[in-house]
This record gives sequence, structure tokens and C-alpha cells, in this order.
Amino acid sequence: MGNEQVRESAGARVTIAAERQARSLSQEEYKKTFCDIHPALDSKLAAVESSRCYFCYDAPCMEACPTTINIPEFIRRISTGNRKGAGIEILEANILGGTCARVCPVEVLCEQACVRNKAEDSPVKIGLLQRYATDYIFENKIQPFTRAAASGKTVAIVGAGPAGLSCAHQLSKLGHDVEIFEAKPKAGGLNEYGIAAYKMLENFAQREVDFLLGIGGIKIHNGKGLGTGVTLPELRKSYDAVFLATGLAGVNALQLVGEQLPGVINAVDYISTLRQTKNYSDLKIGKKVVVIGGGNTAIDIAIQSKSLGAEDVTLVYRRSASDMSATSYEQELAQTHGVTLRYWSKPVAINGDEKGVQSVVFEKTLKNVKGELEGTGEKFTLYADMVFKAVGQVLVPALLGEGAELLKISKGKIEVNAQKETSVAGVYAGGDCIAHKEDLTVVAVQDGKLAALAIHEKLTGRKLGLTGGKING
Repeated sequence: MGNEQVRESAGARVTIAAERQARSLSQEEYKKTFCDIHPALDSKLAAVESSRCYFCYDAPCMEACPTTINIPEFIRRISTGNRKGAGIEILEANILGGTCARVCPVEVLCEQACVRNKAEDSPVKIGLLQRYATDYIFENKIQPFTRAAASGKTVAIVGAGPAGLSCAHQLSKLGHDVEIFEAKPKAGGLNEYGIAAYKMLENFAQREVDFLLGIGGIKIHNGKGLGTGVTLPELRKSYDAVFLATGLAGVNALQLVGEQLPGVINAVDYISTLRQTKNYSDLKIGKKVVVIGGGNTAIDIAIQSKSLGAEDVTLVYRRSASDMSATSYEQELAQTHGVTLRYWSKPVAINGDEKGVQSVVFEKTLKNVKGELEGTGEKFTLYADMVFKAVGQVLVPALLGEGAELLKISKGKIEVNAQKETSVAGVYAGGDCIAHKEDLTVVAVQDGKLAALAIHEKLTGRKLGLTGGKING
């Protein structure tokens, strides 16, 4: 892990011998295993939970939110019965607040910062309250946003994921016309293709996209992206500004013999296939599954493997539990779903034959006196009929097509300045394709919002600011 060998993600191609497959579950069993991991609050529970908020003036929870949602204010509105107002307050700062309420690692963001987060108490359930408020907007088909007078300017956005959609919505509110070029058949990015099915139920990602597009002034061209229908030089020539929200098209390889065996699969590909399937019984899953990795994707695929009927699932990570990018909550969630977690171990060989993978050999690791990871020489074998690789995604400049060589790439990401502008004048970027401490949906949303403000200033000469995460000026 940590190597730079990559390949383009092209969907999971699962080949596994029938005798090695886990049995298909009944529809009732699938409903139980793919149920809502955090059931929504009802009005009574929301009233009780909102009453626990201290409505801090200098709220640490608000500071911990990458989109700076005015958390005390929206909770105050819930406490007074103004559910609609609470939802609007959230969406003005984070247009994908519905998704973020479901997938944000609140345990290390707003809820960790909550002043009630003490040993003798527990934090306010901010994530669930946010979902309670935003769901009201979607359920009642409320469209609270309108466009400013037409500016006559047009902006091209590449990628209809969280960053691209956020940027598009802000630009449309400011009166600019936006065209999004999205290589996949559906908009939504990772919200549609990459988030675990138990976190995003009932086609919520597409409902949120439809709501966002309801403002008008945004057109999406599906099946087109950089290198697949459009080029950066063409976009620069045809539009007043360009925003790149391409995500990460490449996945890391283990660089091990046996990696190409049937049954060794990229986790992101399988999750994408799972998210688009209409019948879980059509998906093949092994009886004994090994997951290699330490991030949220590794946790997601491990839990979903169990949900699909795998009898034994083991997630193996090369470092300690505290080194994993998946939070301690996510790790505990995996364990409660029956996943075995093993730390301080790295894969060194994958064994099998033409019928598929049979086992993975691991070497135990440790941190030396210099703090570097090294093998101990002690090895062990895990038998498996399916192996998921979840060792990270990377930017592949070659896949960006003609003109991409003009972009400055640093440490595998597109380099941008404080205004999210790249090394190419008039071309901005945000989301997972630029460097962050953490690649989170909420961070991508903020990237899109900040880029929209910078683009607006460049096109009109008018500088706008943010107060409580909302545009002012």
C-alpha cells in the first residue's frame, strides 16, 4: 500500500466459483441488513434533542463544521417548531446538507466539538437534527432559492459530484448560467456511486440533485467529461470560467503477484455496482471475504459484504487502529456488524488459481525507532474466496485529456490557491481532486461554494463574503 501504480476505475467485474459464493438472502433479510443505519427522529424526539442545545454564542460546533452552518440557530428554530426555517438555514450554508446529515463523520466534527461532549454527558445529536430539518424541505417539495438577475456569464463545471453541484448552485443563485459535464450516466458523484447503501437509502442522492437543479440555470451533460467528449482548451475558449471537480479516477494497486486473480476486486467499483443494483441477490459475494485498507471505503465494503450474506469478513490494516482514517465510530460499527478487524499487518502475497483467489498472506508490521513502518518477518495466512482492495484513490492526470498538462500537479493533486484557482488563469478546482487533510463530502461542498464566490468576483468585480456559511454583500 502507498504505491503509485493506478488504473482507471471501470466497474466491478466479479468472477467467483458457485461453490465459493455465499447464499443469497431473502428479500426480507436484505431489508433488515440494508436498513437505515440512523433512523430519522420524529417530532417528539427532535423537540427533546433540540432542547438539550445551549445555543452557544461562540459555538464550537459551528467552527468545527467545514461549511460553517449556524448550528445553534437551526436547532433553535427546531425547538420553536420552525422546521422549514431550520432546513432553509442549513441549506443556505450547505446545499447538500441532506446528504451531509447522513454521511458526515459528526463524531469528529460538530458533535465532537459540542460543549456537552463530556464523560458524564453526550453531545447534542446535531447530525440527526440536521436530517430532521432538511428532510422536511425535500418531503414537502419546498424550493426556497431563486436566481439573481442574469449576468450574461457562463461557467463550465467538470464533474457533478458534491463540489461541482455546490459550485453550480451558488453560481446560479448569483445569476450565472452553468453547464456541468459529467462522465457518468447520473449526477451525484460519490453521493450516488460511492457511499455505502445503508447510509443513503430510497434514492436520496437523486432526490437531492433534483432539488438542487430546481433553481434553474444549470444544465448537465451526462456521458461527457475531460478526455471523454470535451477538453480543457475547448472549455476555456467557450466559457467565461471553468471549475474542475473531477474527483479521483484512479485506484491504488497493491503491486502483488495474484492481484489480477478472479475475486480480487477494487472496493470502489463494487460499491458503485451495489449502489446501482435493483436486486441485491444479483450481486455475487464470497463466503470468506478479506478487505485490505483502513479508510471509510474499507469499512463500507466490509459491512456491506456481511449485509449481502458473507459468512466471514476480516478487515486488515497495516498500522494501528488510531492510524486508520476511518473513525473509531466507523470501526466499532464494523465490529457490531460482525466484521473482524486486524491491525499491524500488510499483504505480501495473494494465492489462487484460474478459478479464483484462495488466500492472502500477511506479514505483521511494527513502527521502528524512526517511526517508519517495517515488517517483522512473522507471517500468517487468511483464507478467502473474495478480496477487496480499499487502499485509496488517486488523480490520474493522463485521464484528464488534452490541455491537462497545463495544470500544476503537486503530490498527486491539482494545486490551487486560496481562491481555488489553479495554475491556469480562469480555471478553478475543488473536491477530492485537490489536496485536503480529509476527503469529505462536506469539505467538497465548501470548496464549490468558495470557488463560486471567487469566480463571481472575477467575472463581475464584486466581492462577496460569508456569514454563518451564507453569502452576504
